[in-house]
Amino acid sequence: MPPKKRLLSEEIAEPSPLAKKRKISKKSVQISKQENQKSKQKREDKTSPKAKLGKIKKDSQRKEEVKRDKHGKLVFPDYPEFKPNLTPKEVLQAGSFGGTYYRPIKSSVTGEKYSGEWKEFPSDWFDGLSINKQVSSSTYHIDVNTYNVKCGGSLEMWESSGWIAKQGPYGWFQWYCRFYLGRRTDDDKRQIGRWSKCAGDKGRWRNNLISKIVRSGCCHDNHGVSPVVRQTLQHWGYRLNKEDYEKGAKRVKAK
Repeated sequence: MPPKKRLLSEEIAEPSPLAKKRKISKKSVQISKQENQKSKQKREDKTSPKAKLGKIKKDSQRKEEVKRDKHGKLVFPDYPEFKPNLTPKEVLQAGSFGGTYYRPIKSSVTGEKYSGEWKEFPSDWFDGLSINKQVSSSTYHIDVNTYNVKCGGSLEMWESSGWIAKQGPYGWFQWYCRFYLGRRTDDDKRQIGRWSKCAGDKGRWRNNLISKIVRSGCCHDNHGVSPVVRQTLQHWGYRLNKEDYEKGAKRVKAK
């Protein structure tokens, strides 16, 4: 008996070897496109603002107060060279930044808008303070500051100088607030280095103040001597004490 003739539908249902090859080729192109899209997405993720925030090594709320050494300086065992003597709470309570530090901003570094950033910190840091005037004011109030003077550059100046990191669009003090509470990031060494150059043992502004006091013949805590520098140092978590003054004065007199 002769073989049964195939129906037309069966001939169509079974593609030729050439058609199979074309189908496989088309599928390969689709897979290749999908892989390219995934690769592109990964590249975009790496360059996104969120990806550039910096690596957070530890992010937690500190349960205990940071200890002080016998000289009243704060002790951070993982960074022994970092020795501010004012906590973030003390900086705020003393009267700082003209009350504007945590004002609403639009960061040119991240391209994002920020408002109410102070809310991430312990509420007792702001006890007795007027949030609108002493913490998040858009207007600089000299009378808020401890020494009744204005100091510091604008956010735009800091941004254009390259000092602002995406993980802390407000600047150094925001970094300090978070560091004090226990957060650790890959930006810590840079920020601590900035502090050292400003308020550390050999810091520019600490020794500038000491030199002016020596020349004036006044005591270390006479606020009439360079109140602007004193206010600046306060913003960096430091207040000159008698011990640091006497130590620094010896170097000044020896020159």
